[in-house]
Amino acid sequence: MIKERVALVTGSSRSIGKAVAIGLAKDGFAVAMNSRQPQSAVREALEEVAAFGKPVIYVQGDIAHPEDRQVMVERVMKEFGRFDLLVNNAGVGPKVRLDILETTEESMDFVLGVNVYGTFFLSQAVAKIMLEEKRQHPQRSPMIINISSISAYTSSVSRGEYCISKAGVSMITQLFADRLADDGIRVYEIRPGIIETELTAKVKDKYTPLIENGITPIKRWGQPEDIAQAVITLCNGGLSFSTGDVLNVDGGFHLRRL
Repeated sequence: MIKERVALVTGSSRSIGKAVAIGLAKDGFAVAMNSRQPQSAVREALEEVAAFGKPVIYVQGDIAHPEDRQVMVERVMKEFGRFDLLVNNAGVGPKVRLDILETTEESMDFVLGVNVYGTFFLSQAVAKIMLEEKRQHPQRSPMIINISSISAYTSSVSRGEYCISKAGVSMITQLFADRLADDGIRVYEIRPGIIETELTAKVKDKYTPLIENGITPIKRWGQPEDIAQAVITLCNGGLSFSTGDVLNVDGGFHLRRL
């Protein structure tokens, strides 16, 4: 068992997940990175995280698949011997955006399979380990952080399955926070707004004018590092008398101002 706190960050080969992994390594965590890509395709991201001198491993896998989730958890325990933090960041949108009157069951299954089923059952597996570790090491403060989206409450009728899935992540947060609070395991939701990533690059021309015209009170694009900073704040006890809470990292979008 290593002395460093250990974090598993899903979907961490790029964008928000990579920024979170880098931030945690910089803050002293040993990090287990994950995505569906082969390790050869994420070498640069691994090197960026490893540059801070803390142990780093990569576990390829799709959180929608039970066997992949099992491999992830077993690998972390084999390599590091402990579980202090799970960041459920992995998520997908529909492969093709369709009006909700045309959305297919196949697309709904794909999006919910990753965003809801994957998040729920990976949290379940890790929570069981955290419970046992908390009994053996009461001084530890294990934590689960779910990365959701403003789409949890903002309607987008061309990607309804994504909105439904993120609303589901919000309820997953509340359920696990309720179940685990008595055992000293806190659970949070970070709700990003309009974040500049590879995924939002194709809609930059749409959102940049909206931001400039005040759709967010803070008139700039969010950055992956903004989400990473919120994760670090939580991990360092910034909200120690809270659980089940939502951190809106959205430039004030949630204010719904007139």
